Amino acid sequence: MLGGSYPFLEDSFSRFPSQSNIYGLSQAGEQELLAATLKGKVVCFRYQELQQKIRPVAKEVQFTYIPVDAEIVSIDAFNKSTPKRGLVVGITFVKDSGDKATPFLNIYCDYEPGSEFNLESIAQSCLNLELQFTPFHLYHTEVQCDDGGRETVFLLSGHDQRIHLYKENASLHQFEEQPVERLFPELQQLPSNVLWLDMLSIAGGRRLSAFGCQNGCVGLALVNQTGPEVLQSWNFQFDSPISSLLLFHLSCQAEPEHPSADKSVEMEGYNLLVTSTIEMAVVYRDVQERGLSHPVCLSESDQWDAVLCSLVIDLDFDGQKEVLLGTYGQELLCYKFQPAERERDRQFQLQWRRSFKSPLLSITYLDLTGDGLRELAVLTLKGLHILQHSLTSTANLVLERLALRVSALTAGPESEAGKEQDIEEKEAPAEKEQYASPTSPT
Repeated sequence: MLGGSYPFLEDSFSRFPSQSNIYGLSQAGEQELLAATLKGKVVCFRYQELQQKIRPVAKEVQFTYIPVDAEIVSIDAFNKSTPKRGLVVGITFVKDSGDKATPFLNIYCDYEPGSEFNLESIAQSCLNLELQFTPFHLYHTEVQCDDGGRETVFLLSGHDQRIHLYKENASLHQFEEQPVERLFPELQQLPSNVLWLDMLSIAGGRRLSAFGCQNGCVGLALVNQTGPEVLQSWNFQFDSPISSLLLFHLSCQAEPEHPSADKSVEMEGYNLLVTSTIEMAVVYRDVQERGLSHPVCLSESDQWDAVLCSLVIDLDFDGQKEVLLGTYGQELLCYKFQPAERERDRQFQLQWRRSFKSPLLSITYLDLTGDGLRELAVLTLKGLHILQHSLTSTANLVLERLALRVSALTAGPESEAGKEQDIEEKEAPAEKEQYASPTSPT
């Protein structure tokens, strides 16, 4: 029996001229999405003020050096790490040249002052790189530089069983490929073609790196970013290709439902969510300490065909994150962790599921409208769905939290005064005994 209610209302749907794939959706900046279709088209989705109302707008962006007969494989975008400025967009595609197909990576970045975040201008500033391998997942992550600063780089997996690193050369104002082992020693000697990557910086200057392969192998490494040096590594073999994986912490900072409660519900360590094309989705718990030795299966997650995408977010604003899974069987599944005293009783329970009219390929969560409340973007085979939280239920939740806060503030001074009085009464007898203590006999 499902234990929760579906928290979203569909706000809009944008139909695309051709289908996309699991690598076809990326956030671009704070309030924009880029969706790539297989037939060489890239659509920018945003909300704009039109006729005094905020309305969704889906517009094709003409990125240069993408031929009309190209098939886009993957897209990714990021804002440069401070103090640098600018939006960077990466697009991989395969050009059909008749007798053979040629793969490319295009990196778009505008260095002109005032145009660093202008998508139309960025789309005209292209670095075109011919690849010697078929590209898969294009991913970005932040790394530590030798000078102590931070820099964001591209990582691209390919059919050559390797991960390729693309890093900006500041003096030349362009990106160039560098040996991946210099910054990512954990990504050497891979067992198969990598279909998905995820990384997470944790305390102590360390990094958790995870990859999922075409042959079903999952790799996890704990890395000291100074050096860098692999501190520990683990792997596990599934029976089917890995479709997605995600490193996450179950709890987040949020206002508690009761004023006396802690500000966050602490779960032990970091977790790794793994989805594959045949088997149930699995969460490995406390991976930085236990590696891949404590799996928890998400029951029924294999009942709606292959799971193709995943996301971990706090949907109900209780400080405890939910796990979302999107399936080829056209279902969006939501799981919530159920704590228990005995570890073997702890599990992820299916809260609700929602059906779509075509397979789900990718999901992300961002504030598209700029009102402080995030939307859920769901990329399907046919187009892009934008789902919004119910404003009524969200407003009611805000009023409840404010009432609790006011109640806590009002009761605060009285409780403090009561505590001080209790302390004075407890200390008073001790003081009397001290002053009335008998003198030693003479």
